[in-house]
Amino acid sequence: MKNKLADYLSLFASSGTIICCALPALLVSIGAGAALSSLFSIFPQLIVISIYKAQIFIGAFTMLVISGVLQYRAKNLPCPIDEKKADACTKAKKLSLIIYFISVGFFIIGLTFAYLIPSLL
Repeated sequence: MKNKLADYLSLFASSGTIICCALPALLVSIGAGAALSSLFSIFPQLIVISIYKAQIFIGAFTMLVISGVLQYRAKNLPCPIDEKKADACTKAKKLSLIIYFISVGFFIIGLTFAYLIPSLL
C-alpha cells in the first residue's frame, strides 16, 4: 500500500514539472506564444507554479527517490501462495513499476525543458 501511494505521489509531483515548465517551453518553442498567454489568462495559477520551479523539481526528485527505494525493496518481496492473490500481487508490482517509470519520464522531460534546453540557448 505504501508503495502504491509513493508511486502515485511521484507521478503527481513529476506531472507538476510538466505543467510548470515543459508545457510553457514547448508552446513557446513551437511558436504558440499566443496560446500560452491565453492559457495563463485562463489559469493564472500556472504563473505562481512557475515561480516555485526549483522547489517543485526538488520535491519531485525527492518523491522519485523515495518511490525508487520502495520499488527496489519491494522487488524481491514474496507474493502470497494463493493463486489469485499471487496474480494480483504480480500485477500490482508491474503496474507500480510502470507508474514509476512514467513518473521518471515526466521528470526528465520537465527537467530538459526547464533547465537543459535554456542553458544550451
